[in-house]
Amino acid sequence: MKYLRFGYITGPLLGVLWSFVLAVTVAVAMSFATGEAFRPSITGALIFGIPTGLALVWRAQTVIASAVLAVVYFIALSLGIGPVLTGNVSLIARVVAALFMGIGIGWPLVVYLKDLPMGALTRHEFEAAVIKALRGFGYVFFTAIVVIPFYVMLMTSLKNQAELMQNPLDFSIDLSKGWGLFRSYVELITEFNFGTYMWTSFYISVLTVLITLLFAIPGAYAVARLRFRGQAAFSRSILLIYMVPMIVLALPIYIAFSMMGLRNSIVGIVMIYPVTTIPVALYMLQGYFRGLPSEVEEAGLMDGLSRLQVIWKITLPLSLPALASVSLYVFMIAWNEFLLAFMLLDDPSKFTLTRGIASLNSSEIPRQHLMAGSVIATVPIMALFLGLEKFMTKGLTAGSVKG
Repeated sequence: MKYLRFGYITGPLLGVLWSFVLAVTVAVAMSFATGEAFRPSITGALIFGIPTGLALVWRAQTVIASAVLAVVYFIALSLGIGPVLTGNVSLIARVVAALFMGIGIGWPLVVYLKDLPMGALTRHEFEAAVIKALRGFGYVFFTAIVVIPFYVMLMTSLKNQAELMQNPLDFSIDLSKGWGLFRSYVELITEFNFGTYMWTSFYISVLTVLITLLFAIPGAYAVARLRFRGQAAFSRSILLIYMVPMIVLALPIYIAFSMMGLRNSIVGIVMIYPVTTIPVALYMLQGYFRGLPSEVEEAGLMDGLSRLQVIWKITLPLSLPALASVSLYVFMIAWNEFLLAFMLLDDPSKFTLTRGIASLNSSEIPRQHLMAGSVIATVPIMALFLGLEKFMTKGLTAGSVKG
């Protein structure tokens, strides 16, 4: 490793690695966005990454480097010799790809190689440059694995059957169709009863959250604050139920619900969903309750409050961030649950959203309807998470202990 601790080696090496990472990113992004032929080139990354790394170690200025590299990559893309190889693509697509390559390589590499000398590097300088490059790779990689599936799903939902049959790998869209792009969503609501599915999933999820909190709050408080025989064993075994795979319980649940007449009913679904969510809610809340200052509750007891009043007036207000977090997590579990809904529900009028999406997985139903249903199931959860994020991180204990 010590043989790499030279600016004239570290710079070109990081230049090649980052050039190839960005070439893959730009090629995939441009292919998806335009439907035209872009592909990364390892040879091109070597040819352009080595001199780029050397140049930026020697003399790096962000704006100038990005501008020069954008011009260089545009010329290279035009000649078909850059890190991103193109087929018969439009001039606009070629220019956009060149700008992304130039700016995307110039600016990050300036940050990674900042203050590196051409000669020998200290261990700190070398590790700092490598860590910055790995962090950048992590941002690109994890963003890609999150964004690409959702992008493919969204773009597919905006196409018609003829476009999908013509080129299934073309994920560009024709904006000239206007509101016609959303035809699949309109048909889901009007012809496939997806409005009812969404409403059913919503109130089942809300009921699951309420029932879960009703049992989890006193259970978690008892484990965290009270002293009773078997407390330690109960605390350690809470998650054992959650660790049992639901597929193992599927057949017994199906038989029991069929015998009791609860199969194919919303009541049965509302009864069984909390079984899967209460253990994890207990585990999450007991840890939070233990972290609350016990002096606050003791002060309430000394002021004449009962234990239930202490929980209601002191513990729960201080636990709002944890309750919001648990509620969101439980809601997501109930909203996305598929196995039990698929096993217990046969009547289309009682389908949850996930069960309704499964009914679209048929050769008789166009693929874009399945993708549109998946988008409908995903967007509300994303919006809910973003809306409640501040409540999940906001602390409410400041000033709670009387001086």
